[in-house]
Amino acid sequence: MRPILLPTLATALLTAAALVPGVLPAAAANSVPDTTWERLARCESDGDWHADTGNGYYGGLQIWPPSWQEAGGLRFADRPDRAPRRHQITVAEEIRREQGWEAWGHCARELGLLR
Repeated sequence: MRPILLPTLATALLTAAALVPGVLPAAAANSVPDTTWERLARCESDGDWHADTGNGYYGGLQIWPPSWQEAGGLRFADRPDRAPRRHQITVAEEIRREQGWEAWGHCARELGLLR
């Protein structure tokens, strides 16, 4: 008879980790393909991941600072434009989970992400 405790425990731990934001990598948590984020950044900021145009939104995905903060972005940088692309996408994944594609209204509509 094979012991089943270890596989069962591993499954339980992975399931629990999936339910806690930030425990599993973004790719494991139903993430959006990088190509979608690239297309969105091209629409939002001409693909400039360090964009600071003075409009109150920052980074490649033009994230509003309160959204950045609420989605845990401060663990990476004080503003999106000061964080690397990968971290901006990580935070954007959380914003998308919380707010949906509506957070990027015009560009999300233009890219067919909103109906």
